[in-house]
Amino acid sequence: MEIIDFIKNKAKNNLKTIILPESEDERVLEAARIATKEGIAKIILIGDNSIKIDGVEVIDPINYSHTDELINDFYELRKEKGINLEDAKKLIMNDKMYFACMLLKRGIADGIVSGACHSTSDTLRPALQIIKTKPNSELVSAFFLMDTLNLDGSRTPYIFSDAGLNPNPNAKELAYIAKDSADSYKLLTDIDPIVAFLSYSTKGSAKSESVDKVIVASNMAKELFPNYLMDGELQLDAAIVPEVAKMKAPDSKVAGYANTLIFPDLNAGNIGYKLVQRLGHAKAYGPITQGINKPINDLSRGCTTEDIVGVIAITALQAGSE
Repeated sequence: MEIIDFIKNKAKNNLKTIILPESEDERVLEAARIATKEGIAKIILIGDNSIKIDGVEVIDPINYSHTDELINDFYELRKEKGINLEDAKKLIMNDKMYFACMLLKRGIADGIVSGACHSTSDTLRPALQIIKTKPNSELVSAFFLMDTLNLDGSRTPYIFSDAGLNPNPNAKELAYIAKDSADSYKLLTDIDPIVAFLSYSTKGSAKSESVDKVIVASNMAKELFPNYLMDGELQLDAAIVPEVAKMKAPDSKVAGYANTLIFPDLNAGNIGYKLVQRLGHAKAYGPITQGINKPINDLSRGCTTEDIVGVIAITALQAGSE
């Protein structure tokens, strides 16, 4: 079974309501049809009431009976940041993501999936302004769930993090990204996370400022989160190949068996996931956010309908863990 099928089955057992703001995109409409038909989630589309899909609710900001309340709530939420009532109205009426986030804040839905035809900043800016970061999270980060095909035909799920949001996290931020990613891996796969802090160095084989950051992050994470299995710094092959691990890091309980990979910066994470996706023919779901008060997930603008359905299922599963 592919990991996304496992996630879909879990989502079906605890049905959640997910908002799709981008009703102008045919891929999103088709994903709404599929997710509804398969019973993965209840779907709300933000758009014109002329949209007709069996079982899917469509909310039009112009005709919605509670739009004025959403505008006033948003104004109260952001007035200390300098927004006036007229600006609040323009954002809520003209930006579907702001409208969706206010619905989510009101409890009308359990999560949001967006980004098929909008940038990451357009998706996450309203989320951070309205839904905000979880109280116990150091930061919001983003990962890709990678479903890799092994040579023997078996499949292995990995998390690649942060591969979608933070350009150059410091050591403390890396430590918290690792903890959040481990929690996400366990939630999505039911497999115990084994976390590797990646570098171009393994256990002192090279020295530089960037290597030092990874070492500090690994040590900090072990101290802050002693119940998690984490280690670093490890090169990628030492992290996931047992034969290499025996040579490069024989004393590590993580080396050779890592399934949750923490990249030192966004360059490495983004390049890494796309290499595995495009050359290794892995399936990549994300970027999936973690650390936000309610699940709001981004999509790659090159996503397929299948990708969107997968992220809907992941978002529903995240909502079920709240």
